[in-house]
Amino acid sequence: MNKKGFSLIEVLIGLIILAVGFLAIAGMQITSIRGNYFSNNVTQATVLAQEKMEDLKRLPYDHVDLSSGEHNEGNISGTIFLRKYIVTDITSTMKMIEVIVQWTGETVHSISLSTVRAE
Repeated sequence: MNKKGFSLIEVLIGLIILAVGFLAIAGMQITSIRGNYFSNNVTQATVLAQEKMEDLKRLPYDHVDLSSGEHNEGNISGTIFLRKYIVTDITSTMKMIEVIVQWTGETVHSISLSTVRAE
């Protein structure tokens, strides 16, 4: 007798293979979402650091905000980011400025930009 079609066992095996494939895709989707969230935070932190660096570079060389030491701005309003900058006198006419932006996810992350400013 020539039977055409699939048996119940064949259909169940096919569904199991399909389910395993969907679970793998769901796992990749979760990884992708986490990666996108982290990338977004890195981008925002970089923009915040660049903005502060540009503000500091526009100031006169002897401005009080460019005094030697650590300047902690704390939490940036409406964000998860903390920003601080460190000014170090290299010579009497040169300063190093480092801007650091930190945020906490599963661990503490930070972005740091630095430049040397001459008088």
